[in-house]
Amino acid sequence: MTRVLGIETSCDETAAAVLEDGTQVLSDVVASQADLHARYGGVFPEVASREHIKTIYAVVDQAIKDAHLSIPELDAIAVTRGPGLAGSLVVGMNMAKGLSLASGVPLVGINHLEGHLYSAWIPQENPEYREPQFPVIALIVSGGHSSLILMQDHLTYTQLGRTLDDAAGEAFDKVARLLNLPYPGGPSIQKAAENGNGQAFQFPRAWLEGSWDFSFSGLKTAVLRTLQELHADGRPVLVENLAASFQAAVVDVLCQKTLAAARQFHACSIVVAGGVSANRALRKAFLDQKEFPVHIPPLKLCTDNAVMIATAGHYRFLHGFRDDLSMDVLPNWPLVSMSQK
Repeated sequence: MTRVLGIETSCDETAAAVLEDGTQVLSDVVASQADLHARYGGVFPEVASREHIKTIYAVVDQAIKDAHLSIPELDAIAVTRGPGLAGSLVVGMNMAKGLSLASGVPLVGINHLEGHLYSAWIPQENPEYREPQFPVIALIVSGGHSSLILMQDHLTYTQLGRTLDDAAGEAFDKVARLLNLPYPGGPSIQKAAENGNGQAFQFPRAWLEGSWDFSFSGLKTAVLRTLQELHADGRPVLVENLAASFQAAVVDVLCQKTLAAARQFHACSIVVAGGVSANRALRKAFLDQKEFPVHIPPLKLCTDNAVMIATAGHYRFLHGFRDDLSMDVLPNWPLVSMSQK
């Protein structure tokens, strides 16, 4: 039996969770700053780090209490080391180090993207749950990342493609601002798109033939130019149609390129994770296809949380990984450097 405390402070959520045997969630506490950052139209790094300092002790304490454990009863403390905002990462890292120093419980540094991947290995009391079978093609889509990863086994990663400019979530936020929709952009565009026609505007798809990379900057520019043309011609701006057409273009590229990679590398399953995986249109596109089994975490595990960090920590701990108090944060830490091979 392994019991792992996960601590996550990579961006604007202060989170802690305790996981038993890699599958049973004993506690899950998240303090979100979304409302605080909405006034800025995005995450304000300095504000985020200050809020983490204010809430980290209470969040971790609540996670331990909800799990009905004490710190010495844990087998490991898993903490997000990167990538993320440096000031935010430091808060979680120092909390984890303090707990480890005081209790002697081992530390395990976790890549935030690895955490997102391992959110697909959490059953969450789903009676129909089947864990992903290797080889896995994993699509990680969030505010800062759009990556296509090949997993041949646990903790073994090959990056096939990445975003060359705007990540998918970043594109959602920027287009939402163009359409005067509130932050965060993902949920706002999804809501507006529900009443729109996804075929109203034929926005471009950057397929980048011969590459597994992504690019959404051109799509964002196409939305801007369409808005400018509509205003110049005095035509009505139907925000719902613009949102739906933009969303359709993003979903089309993400889904089709992932399926193509799954065919190319003879995948047994597909994992879709990260904040953008909460998007209903994206989930539907993947779940409607019958070519590959697709694993998408439940909505509460798509956004940043500590359950996923504890899960990744469970696998790393079982494979013998340990870190000491000299461990430092790595704001630009690539996932491929985490591979055990």
